[in-house]
Amino acid sequence: MARPTHVDPRGMRFAAALTSVVLAVALVVPTSVALVLLAVQGVVFAIGASGHLDTSPYAILFARLLRPRIGPPAEPEDARPPRFAQTVGLGFVVVALVGFGVGIPALGDVATAFALVAALLNAAVGFCLGCELYLLARRATASRAHA
Repeated sequence: MARPTHVDPRGMRFAAALTSVVLAVALVVPTSVALVLLAVQGVVFAIGASGHLDTSPYAILFARLLRPRIGPPAEPEDARPPRFAQTVGLGFVVVALVGFGVGIPALGDVATAFALVAALLNAAVGFCLGCELYLLARRATASRAHA
């Protein structure tokens, strides 16, 4: 299946809201439960990072439950920045899992909290931190190529 070139920004915010809930819960439950939640969230991030934003569990929920009621987006967005953001989220979850796994719970908590803040920014105000990092990197690469 081909990677989608555009995404519904409302779906990305919906996914960020669900991610926020998962990560917030992971911060307040026992470590054994947090590990399971983080592993599940890691799989969701990995699906999105691999370019299949439309087949992640959260995207499927959005497509089946909400999009039929609200219709298509006024302006779809480029899928590359959200894919990068999913990769960043996956990185934080991996660091959190490693932290908890090797007995450094503070590392796990901090990595989870960083991912939570990024997800909350997107869910609450539509600011995708990972997307902005992607765009900054693209601009920096383009300016170096022209220098």
